[in-house]
Amino acid sequence: MLKQRTLKSLVRTVGIGLHSGTKVELGLRPSAPNTGIVFRRVDLTPPVEIPAQATAVGDTRMASTLDRGGVRIATVEHLMSALAGLGIDNCYVDVDAAEIPIMDGSAASFVFLIQSAGIVEQDAPKQFIRVLKSVSVEDGDKWARLEPYFGFKLKFSIDFNHPAIDVTEQVVEVDFARDAYVSAVARARTFGFANEVEALRAAGLALGGNFENAIVMDEYRVLNTDGLRSGDEFAKHKVLDAIGDLYLIGKPLLAAYSAHKSGHALNNRLLRALLADASAYEIATFADEASAPAAFLRPAFA
Repeated sequence: MLKQRTLKSLVRTVGIGLHSGTKVELGLRPSAPNTGIVFRRVDLTPPVEIPAQATAVGDTRMASTLDRGGVRIATVEHLMSALAGLGIDNCYVDVDAAEIPIMDGSAASFVFLIQSAGIVEQDAPKQFIRVLKSVSVEDGDKWARLEPYFGFKLKFSIDFNHPAIDVTEQVVEVDFARDAYVSAVARARTFGFANEVEALRAAGLALGGNFENAIVMDEYRVLNTDGLRSGDEFAKHKVLDAIGDLYLIGKPLLAAYSAHKSGHALNNRLLRALLADASAYEIATFADEASAPAAFLRPAFA
């Protein structure tokens, strides 16, 4: 039986919120089978729990934000990406502010936390959402699509018309039957433009952004002294975001995702479109590893 996974022990870290600029303490805790990923605002009395669900996503400006009765937890996508990439089905995420800390702008710090806590299998079958037919959404020249596929792969293309981005790889494809999340995706950082900072901060966004947690560009070049981590870091970060956004459906997907210029809003619309059509998906489990997709048997998911 392909089993569900949770953490072996509690692990904590402290960082700042990318958009709020405030100090945040984050704790990841083991949870029972079939709990799913559950976020908890522990600074409130009593604590407010918000399960990671597509229908709980409210604001999608610059991040995916969960909302329950006006209680918000923003910028969940990088942590969700790491949890998906390491195959964690069940986990409590305790946070004492309205935003997940940005760390270095990628998912690498969250991967380190999860690996430090350890991963254990649980005596319950791992459940997947298997896509049975194509579902797509569009917004002008932007689009995103899910198609049937026995595994999990993503293909993303970008088009920013910016000198620093145009010289990098514009199309990235990751197939987890072949590629490991930790080495292929996790270290790609978020990015932004210096000329947009003033407007973003006036809107209460990017208050904690700096060269330590984002790639920053002016009109022509990358301003970070250490440059890029890879020649496809921009497109690869969009894949990282998409993995996190898609995991907000509550279970790992068996599907091929493809997108052009998509973002948090369109990714969420895609999940809602899938869930709105009961004939487009089914819940799947695997009685033995021999019948399971190779994508979920790689070391990155162990």
